[in-house]
Amino acid sequence: MLIGGGLVAKAFKAYEKDENVIVFASGVSNSTSEDVSLFEREKHMLLNIITKYPNSKLIYFSTCSIYDNYSRGNAYVEHKLKMEEFIRTQQANYNIFRISNLAGFSTNPHTVLNYFFHHINKGIFFYIWKNASRNIIDIDDAYILCDYIVKNNLFKNKIVNIANPENSKVMEIVANIELLLGKKGNYEVIEKSSDPVIDVEEIKPLFKKLQLTFDANYLSRVISKYYSSNKV
Repeated sequence: MLIGGGLVAKAFKAYEKDENVIVFASGVSNSTSEDVSLFEREKHMLLNIITKYPNSKLIYFSTCSIYDNYSRGNAYVEHKLKMEEFIRTQQANYNIFRISNLAGFSTNPHTVLNYFFHHINKGIFFYIWKNASRNIIDIDDAYILCDYIVKNNLFKNKIVNIANPENSKVMEIVANIELLLGKKGNYEVIEKSSDPVIDVEEIKPLFKKLQLTFDANYLSRVISKYYSSNKV
């Protein structure tokens, strides 16, 4: 069963008619949101699903922003931590995947890559944090990892980080988008930092097994994959 209609839900479409697995991909899409009603909506949806399908495996997507000192304590992160605890205490069979910054075909303006692409493409002013980094992973690679874990019953009733083994500097992300677009962004660099430390040691053996390559060209490949067709 598949709950949701966004980027993650579309990637997990193969589970749409699976009666034994519930992929819950209908969470709050804006990580800067402080709208309590959205958080409560997600909680009630989760409660209804758990109550209705107590014997199914629940797949829930949390966030690697938990590991970012700057984001830690904000409303979205606190909500995700509460949902993780809620699932741990209420559901007998689950996988919780903490996902980093996804790259994919999405209209969500709040994703890291969409934000920078839109601002650079339209010449809109923005700030760059000089010492900030983000962890970018292709939605296709995230799906391959999660799908393998679910189908092989790995990490049962555990929280698993699904992320790139290396972060990318925000300056590098912006430079790659500028190169793709052939235009300079309208921004100011400020002395701020944000550098999440994400442990992926548990899933590293799967990278080779599943032929996932996180090399020095990964970021540029992903940006080209999803944004070349959007050039104007």
